Amino acid sequence: IPSNGSLRSPPRSYIYQKRWVKLDADYLRYFDSEKDTYSKRLIPVSSISRVASVGDQKFEVVTNNRNFVFRAENDADRNEWIRTLQQIAEERKSKAPDRTSMSSATDSATELADKSGFLELRGFKHKLFVVVAGDKVFLYKNAEDYRLGIGVTYIEMNVGNVKEVDRRGFDLTTPYKIFSFSADSEQEKEEWVEAMQQSISEALSNSEVAERIWAVESNRFCADCGSPKPDWASINLCVVICKRCAGEHRGLGPGITKVRSLKMDRKVWTEELIELFQQFGNMMANQFWAANVPPSEAIGPTSGNQERRRFLIAKYREGKYRHYHPLFGNQEELDRALCVAVTTSDLAETQALLFCGASVTCDTGDPQYPTPLALAERSGQRLQMEFLLHNKTSGWFAGCRGAGQNLEGLLSALLCRAEFSRRWCTLQDGVLSYYENDRNAVPNGEIRVEEIVCLPLHSCRAWHSCSGTHEGTFEVYTEADRLYLFGLENPDSAREWLKSIAKSFVHPHAEELLALDFERLGRLHYKGGLTLEHAQEGWFALVGSTLHVCSEDGCRQEPLQLRKLQELCECPCPAGRTPWLGGRLPAEPRRAGRTLYIQGERKLDFLGWVHAIQKAAGSSGDTLSEQQLTESDVPLLVDRCIDYITQCGMRQGIYRKSGQNSKTTSLLEVLQRDARRVRLKEGEHQVDDVANTLKRFFRDLGDGLFTRRWAPDWLWATALEDEEEKVGEYRQLLAALPLVNRATLKALINHLFRVQCFSGENQMNTHNLAIVFGPTLFQTDGKDYKAGRVVEDLISHYVEIFNVNDQEMKKQQDEITAIMKMREASSSGTQQAGDFICTVYLEEKKTETEQHVKVSATMTAEELTFEILDRRKIVMKEKDYWSCFEVNEREEA
Repeated sequence: IPSNGSLRSPPRSYIYQKRWVKLDADYLRYFDSEKDTYSKRLIPVSSISRVASVGDQKFEVVTNNRNFVFRAENDADRNEWIRTLQQIAEERKSKAPDRTSMSSATDSATELADKSGFLELRGFKHKLFVVVAGDKVFLYKNAEDYRLGIGVTYIEMNVGNVKEVDRRGFDLTTPYKIFSFSADSEQEKEEWVEAMQQSISEALSNSEVAERIWAVESNRFCADCGSPKPDWASINLCVVICKRCAGEHRGLGPGITKVRSLKMDRKVWTEELIELFQQFGNMMANQFWAANVPPSEAIGPTSGNQERRRFLIAKYREGKYRHYHPLFGNQEELDRALCVAVTTSDLAETQALLFCGASVTCDTGDPQYPTPLALAERSGQRLQMEFLLHNKTSGWFAGCRGAGQNLEGLLSALLCRAEFSRRWCTLQDGVLSYYENDRNAVPNGEIRVEEIVCLPLHSCRAWHSCSGTHEGTFEVYTEADRLYLFGLENPDSAREWLKSIAKSFVHPHAEELLALDFERLGRLHYKGGLTLEHAQEGWFALVGSTLHVCSEDGCRQEPLQLRKLQELCECPCPAGRTPWLGGRLPAEPRRAGRTLYIQGERKLDFLGWVHAIQKAAGSSGDTLSEQQLTESDVPLLVDRCIDYITQCGMRQGIYRKSGQNSKTTSLLEVLQRDARRVRLKEGEHQVDDVANTLKRFFRDLGDGLFTRRWAPDWLWATALEDEEEKVGEYRQLLAALPLVNRATLKALINHLFRVQCFSGENQMNTHNLAIVFGPTLFQTDGKDYKAGRVVEDLISHYVEIFNVNDQEMKKQQDEITAIMKMREASSSGTQQAGDFICTVYLEEKKTETEQHVKVSATMTAEELTFEILDRRKIVMKEKDYWSCFEVNEREEA
């Protein structure tokens, strides 16, 4: 308390009465005695305009609308009061004080109150004007005094308790006094009781969370109306709002906004949520939600409830003022972009995608990380996870997902981007122009072909639900990161337009790509081989699962078979730059494998390329030729299963003992989706489940391993009695099979040949293997015994039928010997099967950086890297990237 003491205050007749006066930073108050807790009068310091001496021992306090005269005990005391009052008044003016419900410096006090009106109070002849504001209750003699800011007293509600007395009466009890109020009606009483109870809750709340969130400047004012010190928030929209706007937010429903108090809802404010609000801030949120608010529609602290409601519905439910994401309306692209954004720290991008239609529960295509939340967790993005969690059940923009989708509410107010407007288009002199109709001379818009970076032929089903009869669509991506969608009545017309535009914008060096029946064509930056320092521009054309590349100097490279990629991953870049897409290609004859890195011109078209390449590099059907393949044309799924069983499953019961049906189904599903991402590990996967998966794959294979065309001939060949003649027939039938079928059959029979080499342990000789695999490979369900005969013959005559040379046979025998040694080592308990000791150096080849690690047969490079870092107590940071290299010191490779 800056100053207090005894002064005489005159009533209207100017007969001075002795009062105890207190002055603090906010109010000048006077009491009957120094023992009283509640004043008889209070004057807001912010309303004082002047303090002056008016004679012996007297001074005058001048407010905006009323003057108060005080008399001190002596002149020295008076001068001290004047000095102190002037000092505090000047400080308040210089600091531009926050608006309060008691301040006469503003006429908005009534609008800022939580509850206000007249009540009878025992001890007063006339009704008092009572105001509940925040954690205090203020008493005024009348509404005019309230407007002027001149009050009777205020009650701190942290010591208050409210109790109903009768139909219209209730008591506000404090340790110092009981205030007995009476309302005009029972309903009025209930409203007053509820308002005061809410004020008590607010007074008892903890302001620590609020102070931390207010540390961000934009969070000190309501995101919607600008009121100071907002102590409520929408935890899914990440906006800090005032109490009045919070009430209107609740009216929007929890599917749109989830309202919580900064001070009272302590449990919800986890450290992650507080950090999210500190990083997000009202500024970032409004850059999206309030990007286009007309001044005539904006609201302020004094706006009424109806005006607030109208504004908040337009802002959040209808998204009227949003900054639209370029992908708005394209559900598939939005979901794909969200999966990329959540792995970064770009919260603004996630916000824009999510509130423009991306699904928080969309399928990522990765069985190990099936949702954006799982991707964020894998990437260590805690704040992305927090943001996604609070929006998991929000009823946000579903986008254009198919006919019959409920588009009421928000979507009824939005124009789906797929609702085409019919336009007359021309392509002339390197300019694609579109007009209102064929009679208009002035185009509605133009696209210069030199600005085009990508042309995809669009076949996304998401457009069909909105576009009606447009069966053929294509997209145009420009350097300005804009996307245009064009639709025609049939696919042939769409392709004809696409080819014509492509001829205009493709560089002459890459014209040969125009002869291809491409699905996507554009220019990209790339680097590969031994020149990874600088990227060069090239032209790319995607045809099915083949990517054709033509460099800027006109050299056409070997087409890339995307289904044979050994690895495909996105490589992060610093914030604000487009990430790279990296792919490791298999080795070719007399040539080492190579790695290619691709980067798009802009983020928008790059995401389209990523999705298109990922899709082309995956399995697309149930036949062998549609699977992801190894460099030797064997389905990756088959190769993964055979390798795992060879290493871990040469034991009794292999292929005869069934695995768990649910695990088999799940494993087959993830392998068929993207076998490239699956690593089968001992301990995580059971051998019998993997064996069952391999058998089920062949049993359900479209067209079968032997094909419907040739399968009867294979079965017929078993009737030949002359073994040499039969082997010759098998060899001719083998040559007739498609390349992938032929390679797969050889890989499988080679595997079964190895299995029967261990028949002493696993009891699976050639005959037993034939019983199991015959019906599976021919898909006969055991109804034709000749199926088993074919498999038995193939295993028995493996060398002759598949023309295995001596070198290949020696390699297989060495592998079998190695497996046997590992089995013996495993059974003796000396070490785990397949383990060996490896020397690893950290960054430099020095003795002090040397580590000796036991490497198992299934250990990955990533696991080895983490093992070394853990031993050296090196903590991985968010932007740290470590690589593991294998060095051949003798240079024999």
